[in-house]
Amino acid sequence: MAALKEPVKIFIVQSLACRDTPQEVADAVKQEFKIEIDRRQCASYDPTKLAGKNLSKKLSDFFHKTRADFDAGLIDIPIASKHYRLKQYQKQLERNAKNTVMSLKILEQAAKDVGGQFTNRQEITGKDGKPIETVNSSVPTESYLKARGQVLDEY
Repeated sequence: MAALKEPVKIFIVQSLACRDTPQEVADAVKQEFKIEIDRRQCASYDPTKLAGKNLSKKLSDFFHKTRADFDAGLIDIPIASKHYRLKQYQKQLERNAKNTVMSLKILEQAAKDVGGQFTNRQEITGKDGKPIETVNSSVPTESYLKARGQVLDEY
């Protein structure tokens, strides 16, 4: 096993806390730091696993804090969470970096997701974004227009 410097260890712990698999973390370390490590070595930085039982207190505390922060943004069904979907978009974007068309589609999808296009929220307004006007039939037109500050043109 390769001896790792502190920034690499922190990167591994943080990635594992964000529920990446040890293989995904090993691939990310190779890409990010140009260091080839085994997935078993990555797994030793997860204090929730048997392999990580001897992890330092500092890294273990960092893992649990990061895991709690990550889980606070998630609900029981991960794909229903915008946080989870954006993370998946980022992974796909990194995998398809050379494919311009695919990258643009992923970016468009992420923008739609962030912009709230995929929600059930609807805002209904009247003309030019003003509130919808309702007219009460029991109120005479003259008093209605007078209350609104409009003058009734008489013929």
